[in-house]
Amino acid sequence: MSVTSRYRESWEGFWREASDEPGAVLWDAQPMLTVGPHLALFEPQLTDPGLPMLDLGCGNGTQTRFLADRFPHVIGVDLAAAALDHARASDPAGQAAYRLLDAADKTEVDTLHAELGDANVYMRGVLHQVEPDSRQPLVDGLAALVGERGLAFLVELAETAGPVLRGLAQDPGGPPSKLEPILRHGIAPGAVGDAEMVDHLRAAGLTVLAHGELPLLTTEFAADGTRVALPSRWLVAGPSRGGGGRLS
Repeated sequence: MSVTSRYRESWEGFWREASDEPGAVLWDAQPMLTVGPHLALFEPQLTDPGLPMLDLGCGNGTQTRFLADRFPHVIGVDLAAAALDHARASDPAGQAAYRLLDAADKTEVDTLHAELGDANVYMRGVLHQVEPDSRQPLVDGLAALVGERGLAFLVELAETAGPVLRGLAQDPGGPPSKLEPILRHGIAPGAVGDAEMVDHLRAAGLTVLAHGELPLLTTEFAADGTRVALPSRWLVAGPSRGGGGRLS
C-alpha cells in the first residue's frame, strides 16, 4: 500500500512554498531543542550505533544534519521531492545522504532495506500527519527498516496536544503564520491515541522498550513571547522477542 496521491501532493505543495529561512517551518526548531534531547534518550538504548541512521520524514534536513555530526552513515528520507530539494540545498557539504521514500510502500521499503541492511530510525511527528489507512503500513515499513538489529525512536504529539493546536487554529485573529500553510495544504494533525501508537508497533512486530513525555518545541511564539510547546510522547521500539510494551 502507498500513501494517497492527495497526501503526497499536499506535502509537495507545502515544501514547494516553504522558505529556506531558518525557523520558517513550525516544527523546525533548532536541533539542540529537538533532536538533541531526543538523542540523549535514544543513543544509550542503541545496541548497534554503527548501523545506518535513517531520519524518516526528514523534511528540509535540519535534524538530519545534526544526526550526521554524530553517526557515520545518516540518510534523510522523505515522501516529498520538494522537501529533499531543501535538504540537499542546505547541506552542500553532503554531511548526509537523502532519498525519496514512501515508507508505507512495502516495495520501496524492501528495496531500501536490501541496500542498507538493518538500520536505526529516528521518526519525529510523522504518524499523526499520515492518513488513518496509511498508519499501519507506515509502521510496518518502519519495522522492516529496523529489521533484527536496529531500533526506532518515535516522537508523536500526545492526545493532549489537540486542544493546544485547536486553540492556535481558531484564534480570532486567524492561525499563526507558520500554522496557516499547514492547514491550507490539508495536512493538519490527526488524532492518534497514545495507546494506538503501541498497538501499531505491536502489530508490526515491534516492542516498546522505553517511553516518556517531552514538550515538542516549535518555532512559533505566543503573544507573551513564550515559545509554543506541544505535549508529545516518545518511544524507543525494537524487534519483538517475546512480550510487548504498553503506555501507562
